[in-house]
Amino acid sequence: MAEIDRRRLLAAGGGVALAAGLAAACGSNTGRGGGGSGPGISQWYHQYGEPGTQQAVKRYAAAYTKADVSVQWRPGDYDRQTAAALLTDSGPDVFEVNGPLLDQIQGGQVVDLTAEIEPVKDDFHQAVLAPKIWQDKIWGIPQAVDMQVLYYRKSLLKKAGVQPPRTLDELVDGAKKLSDKQTKGLFLGNDGGAGVLGGTPLFAAGLSLIGADGKVGFDDPAAARALGKIRQLYADKSLLLGAPTDWSDPAAFLQGLTAMQWSGLWALPQIKKALGDDFGVLPFPKDGSGGKPSVPVGAYGSAVSARSKRTAEAKAFATWLWVDRTDFQQDFALSYGFHIPARISLAKKARQLRSGPAADAVRFATEHGYAEPLLWTTPDRTAYQDALSRIIKGGANPESELKAVVRKVEADLRRVKKK
Repeated sequence: MAEIDRRRLLAAGGGVALAAGLAAACGSNTGRGGGGSGPGISQWYHQYGEPGTQQAVKRYAAAYTKADVSVQWRPGDYDRQTAAALLTDSGPDVFEVNGPLLDQIQGGQVVDLTAEIEPVKDDFHQAVLAPKIWQDKIWGIPQAVDMQVLYYRKSLLKKAGVQPPRTLDELVDGAKKLSDKQTKGLFLGNDGGAGVLGGTPLFAAGLSLIGADGKVGFDDPAAARALGKIRQLYADKSLLLGAPTDWSDPAAFLQGLTAMQWSGLWALPQIKKALGDDFGVLPFPKDGSGGKPSVPVGAYGSAVSARSKRTAEAKAFATWLWVDRTDFQQDFALSYGFHIPARISLAKKARQLRSGPAADAVRFATEHGYAEPLLWTTPDRTAYQDALSRIIKGGANPESELKAVVRKVEADLRRVKKK
């Protein structure tokens, strides 16, 4: 998946929307189910970059026999479009949701899907299901899992006498050894990693964004220690900067501009085709005695509008597509781009995910995957990412920067919990 539409799910750990207005053309009807004879249902998707995805979802809709399903493809700022549409009577009945789910839950804009998903709840990837849960109720059905991993070039590491890094200290040291006039040790994006890393270094230090107790999860010296090491990578000039394409595209890695690159699972088929077996994948390395490997994961969810005049029918369709039709779920994840099915049982069955780096990636996502919690809001994300940029590129003090972010997040948590 080279295009940015799907990648925004994982940029900075998730939920960074594209900047665009509400254009009238975005609402054009692009498909209608042909098999149903019941009431009409409107279903919205954000614009996927992978060829064939639009045709696939129209085919799924046409296969539904209990209602006519109208599929709408929504280019532009999808989150803003849906937020506005859900306040009217002309919005979708069934729609994809990612970042603004908490606002929609608290605003009474989506319906409870707990009963629909409960029979197979344990079969869903729990890290991506968790942000769809509020007050012990499930409000969205995960569709397909995206993730990020650390790619490394085996031959370049071997030549430099560097082992695949298992700790953050090893990553810092190894990236420095791998850097020379032609090649940099690591590529985290053209901004040094501020835009993509998000909470990953915090989880690698054994922390979190929002803890299970609903409080800030990184008010700890280990957070500053981990972010200080990301700054060290920048200060050592071990990071590739100014590459022709950014972190989500593997071009810099394939061209030998960097020995290691942080990117998405979507890049794996392209890397495999170009490099054969001369690469491996790793989770983000752990930091400190309390640390653990860290893998950001995310999944759009299918939700049902509370403003729908066909709520029962919409719930039935969403359940049919994202719970019952496992064949469509597997097709959606693996036939158009390269993703992990949201259902654990389907991921285990997928031929493309059974061996090599792909199997390693699935295991990492299962064992070490984390998703941004539901309580991590856009203001929180912005404050943290701005601080991370100042730390990495400007050499700002990690302790003082993080203290300021902690205060902002605590204030935002109080605001959210009052609703």
